[in-house]
Amino acid sequence: MAEPRNIKDSFKIRKIGVLMGGISAEREISLQTGSSILDALLRKGYNAVAIDVNMDIAKTLQQSGIDTAYIALHGILGEDGAIQGLLEISRIPYTGSGLLSSAISMNKNVSKQIFNYHGLPTPSFQVFKSTEEEISSIKSQINISLPFVVKPSEEGSTIGISIVKKEDEVSNALSAALKCNSEIIIEKFIKGKELTAAIINGKPLPLIEIVPKSGFYDYQSKYTSGSTKYIVAPTMEKELETKIQELALKAYHALNCCGAARVDIILDEEKTPSILEINTIPGMTENSLLPKAAKNAGISFDELVEEILFAAKLHKNKS
Repeated sequence: MAEPRNIKDSFKIRKIGVLMGGISAEREISLQTGSSILDALLRKGYNAVAIDVNMDIAKTLQQSGIDTAYIALHGILGEDGAIQGLLEISRIPYTGSGLLSSAISMNKNVSKQIFNYHGLPTPSFQVFKSTEEEISSIKSQINISLPFVVKPSEEGSTIGISIVKKEDEVSNALSAALKCNSEIIIEKFIKGKELTAAIINGKPLPLIEIVPKSGFYDYQSKYTSGSTKYIVAPTMEKELETKIQELALKAYHALNCCGAARVDIILDEEKTPSILEINTIPGMTENSLLPKAAKNAGISFDELVEEILFAAKLHKNKS
């Protein structure tokens, strides 16, 4: 067989498995993301197949014969380093960030501590590890004044997140978060514009302002068509735009991210940005933010999928 002439040719001769589904609360969104990616790869002429990830994934990978994994998983056991570790052991190159970066980015507690270490602004927070039976104990230890945000430490798509404005809302918010994860975060609520800064292979894309009609960018606002207004490349001073993009890149590099990522940022009323979190496997549905930002930068959906593919690798490659 002749040697491939360029990176595209090298991937054309590979069998690419699009890993989708999974067992997290974000399974249905992952299936949408994976299907969109698979369709794009097939349109581009790649030998790509769908792999629905479940607890038999180790055996499935052995039997699949894939040479490269395109990860389209969201949430626990897909975005948190678990599947990345399995792929490292299986010696199958994969898209996105490595095991450690994925695990750190998924854990809001650890990622915020790293942001603080690097002097990157993030809202003040407290962390609690508990069970639902200990809600009263948690309430007595909260020293962040209302309003504040309650969120699971490891979950995506705003699942289990609440904005608490009144004292009588605290118990229900804690209960909702604890149902998702035994480690929860109480975070200072910052009023302002919610922005997302997409990054592809270390290159920042245009910012997007998120304006949910409900006032809260929750699961329904994210995935229900027409429930949120997205302003791509919102009007702002060029200096401020550059500052926000540079902040997002610093966060990306602080957590050693690779491939595609999305940094969520809140811009307060004094135009001071703060990092909320990083998503290392951004959604790729019709409502997803990364494709919107890429389109504004002149990158089609299929080209975006291809660019992410070209960065697939092993992060612990000893061969």
